[in-house]
Amino acid sequence: QVQLQESGPGLVKPSQMLSLTCTVSGGSITTSYYAWSWPRQPPGKGKEWMGAIAYDGSTYYSPSLKSRTSISKDTSKNQFSLQLSSVTPEVTAVYYCARGVESSYNEHDEFGYWGQGTQVTVSC
Repeated sequence: QVQLQESGPGLVKPSQMLSLTCTVSGGSITTSYYAWSWPRQPPGKGKEWMGAIAYDGSTYYSPSLKSRTSISKDTSKNQFSLQLSSVTPEVTAVYYCARGVESSYNEHDEFGYWGQGTQVTVSC
């Protein structure tokens, strides 16, 4: 019933900002006690959790990415977004949005719903 869809540019230039949006249908992003997460999967690697925003607006970030990552939400549009600044080639990955619960916001195996993913490539 719940569906998530990532949207944003497939190509981004080095040093620029990456902005992605996840549109949620079939459920509200304000429903207790869900958290809405951004995992990514670089080529040949496992999934890496980047951060999440909970139903009440609380945000959580991977320590390695916190300095250049921002997650926000727009409840009127039932959307949440990711901004990643100063991108490098290592940013190239398939980016996902997913729904979990706040108590385990960074545990991929416990995410019940996923978007299909969107490829982001850093290239000049």
